[in-house]
Formats: sequence, structure tokens, C-alpha cells
Amino acid sequence: MAGTVNKVILIGRLGKDPELKYTPSGVPVAKFSLATDESFKDRNGELQKRTEWHNIVAWSKLADLSKRYLTKGRQVYIEGRLRTREWDDKDGNKRRTTEIVASQIVLLGSRSEGGEAAAPMQRGTAEAEPGMPASPGDVEITDDDIPF
Repeated sequence: MAGTVNKVILIGRLGKDPELKYTPSGVPVAKFSLATDESFKDRNGELQKRTEWHNIVAWSKLADLSKRYLTKGRQVYIEGRLRTREWDDKDGNKRRTTEIVASQIVLLGSRSEGGEAAAPMQRGTAEAEPGMPASPGDVEITDDDIPF
């Protein structure tokens, strides 16, 4: 069996429209939040609902497509990997965040849910284009290069 696996699959709704920025070398990166819900019964037998928020990052062509077709409230399938990164904030404090680096995004739900039809992503999936970096691990980018 393989040594390790780092794979995340989520189906949820966007909490905000994607924010698109560019690294100093011109690589597009999109960032947005995704909400997933779970329902369960508490000790008293009452139905409870819990929402978990996930930070999603998409790179290169997938970032461009995310900005173009994804909107707040849109239901999507996201496949990717977990990444935790650390940095020093402007006051010198150590900061840390865990995010999902998307490798595949599929639009779900009806066309009316997402506003304007997004045919290229609805027919299939949007993946990082071959030959294009899928994530900062595929090109030489440091945490200082990430525009968020």
C-alpha cells in the first residue's frame, strides 16, 4: 500500500464569491469559503444542525474558472488536499491556517441556483490544466508570494 494519502472531498455551498489575486510571478490564485452541514440528534433527542466552514484555494486555470463561474450560495463538489501554512503577521505573531487546495471543482444544483449558466463547468469538471501549476508546491512560490 502507498505510504500516505492526503485527499479531501467536500460538497457544500460557497459562503462568498471567490476572491482572485495574482502572485508576483503572475500565477492566479482564488480563495473562497465553503459551508458543509451535518445534522444529528442531541442527548435529548432534538435535531441539531452544525455548519463547518472550509477555506478553499484554487490555483492557475482552476482559479480563473472559479472566479468566472462560482458565486455565493452555489453548491459545488470540491476535491483537493489539506495544506497548513504558517507565517508571521505584521505584528510579528506566528499565524497558522489550514485550507483545502482544490484540484477539481464540479458545479452542482440547478442552473437557476447559480445565476448565469456555467456550461463549461456543468458538463464535467474543471481541473488544473496539464502543464500549469496546480498548487504552490508545483512551482517555486513561498508564503510571502501568496497574496492573502
